[in-house]
Amino acid sequence: MFNNNNNKKNNSHPVLKTKMTFGQRAADLVTIWVGSWKFIIGLLVFMIIWIMLNIYMIISEWDPYPFILLNFVLSMLAAFQAPVILMSQNRQAERERVTAKYDYLINRKAEREIQAIKEDLDYIKNMVSKKKVNLAQIKMRKKSTFKPYQPRIPKGL
Repeated sequence: MFNNNNNKKNNSHPVLKTKMTFGQRAADLVTIWVGSWKFIIGLLVFMIIWIMLNIYMIISEWDPYPFILLNFVLSMLAAFQAPVILMSQNRQAERERVTAKYDYLINRKAEREIQAIKEDLDYIKNMVSKKKVNLAQIKMRKKSTFKPYQPRIPKGL
């Protein structure tokens, strides 16, 4: 999603060239990490360990059954992750808008060039058809003036 190779490819616009601040780089890294299977599996393992320790440690439970502390920790995690992920997505959306604008401009230019080529081809086609008509007229004129050879028969014979 946040591939640095794309940024190297599309360095032609100032929005794509700007150096990222520490916060922007951190937001991208957090987004990449939080969106990975390692994080999801790690969080799942952490929650299972937390719950098992609280269930089986009868003597010194630090977070009894409804797991209020675990809910608080997960809520805080979500509260901090959401804005960071949104910042990263907003920057990605801006890069995509710039790329889409360039793509649109390139497509418009290609369309104009194709239209010019089509006009040139139509012009050439008209010229060829006119030449064909001229050749046909010349052949018709030659046929009408051309008389096949008829040998003369002498009168006295």
